[in-house]
Amino acid sequence: MKKSGTLVFLLVGALLILSLSVYTVDQRQGALVFQLGEVVSVRKEPGLYLKLPIVQNVRMFDTRILTLDEADPQRFITSEKKNVLVDYYIKWRIFDVEKFYVSFNGDEKRAENRLSQTVNDGMRAEFGKRTVHDVVSGERDNIMESLRNSADADARRFGIQVTDVRVKRVDLPAEVSESVYRRMEAERKRVANELRSTGGAEAEKIRADADKQREIIIAEAYRDAQRIKGEGDARASGIYAAAFGKNPEFYAFYRSMEAYRGSFKDKNDVMVIQPNSEFFRYMKSPRGGK
Repeated sequence: MKKSGTLVFLLVGALLILSLSVYTVDQRQGALVFQLGEVVSVRKEPGLYLKLPIVQNVRMFDTRILTLDEADPQRFITSEKKNVLVDYYIKWRIFDVEKFYVSFNGDEKRAENRLSQTVNDGMRAEFGKRTVHDVVSGERDNIMESLRNSADADARRFGIQVTDVRVKRVDLPAEVSESVYRRMEAERKRVANELRSTGGAEAEKIRADADKQREIIIAEAYRDAQRIKGEGDARASGIYAAAFGKNPEFYAFYRSMEAYRGSFKDKNDVMVIQPNSEFFRYMKSPRGGK
C-alpha cells in the first residue's frame, strides 16, 4: 500500500510538471515566453511547445485584424477654414508581438490611443490642404490611401500593421448645418417661385391661344353656316318661284290663306281695314273676285 501511494504521488507530480511545461499557440495568436521577466522566445507559428515550469511563463497576443472605431466624430478644418466632423474607423493587427510588447507593454488600449493620434494628425494635414467638396467626394479615396500609408509606416515601428483607414461620414457642425439648410431652403423656394411664374406665363399663353383658336373656329363655322343657309334660301326661293310660276293664281291664293291664318289665329285680334280692301279678296269669292 505504501509503495502504491508513493507511485500515485509520483505520477500526479509528473502530470503536474508536464502540464506546466506544455502550452499551445493558436493560429490566431502570437506568444512571448518570459524567464524571470525577460523575453527569451517568440512563438509566431501555431503548435504545441515546451517551457520550463515555474521558471518560464507565456503570454498570448491576438494577431487577428482589430477595429478601432472612434466613439465621437473628430473636428477638422479644411483649406476654406470650415469645420467638418469626421467619423472614421481603423483596421489594424499585431504582426510583431515582441515589438508590440516592448512599445506598449502589451496593452491594446495604449496602442489604439497611439493609432488614433497618428491618424488624427494625418487627417488634420490632409483636410487642411483640401476643400469641403474634395474631402466629401472629390478626393476621398486619395485621402484614405494616403492616411493608411502614413499610419502604417508609423505603426510598424511598434509591431503594428494598419490594414485600412476609412471615413464613414463627413458632416458640418450643427450651427453651420442650420445655416446651410436655410440657404438651401431659400434657394429651393426661389427656384420653385421661378418655375411657378414661368408655368403661369406659359398657362396664360396657352389659354390665350386656345381662346383665339376658339373664336376663329366659331367665326369660320358661323361664316360657313350663313353661306350654306344663304345657298339653301336661294335654292328654296328658286324652287318656290319655279313651282308658283306655273300657277300664279294658286300662289296668290296660297299667300292670302297664309295671311288669313296669321292674322286671325287669336280671338282677341282686332283689325281696322276697309271692307273693299284687297286683303278680303278671297274671302268674298274663292276665285278672287273673278
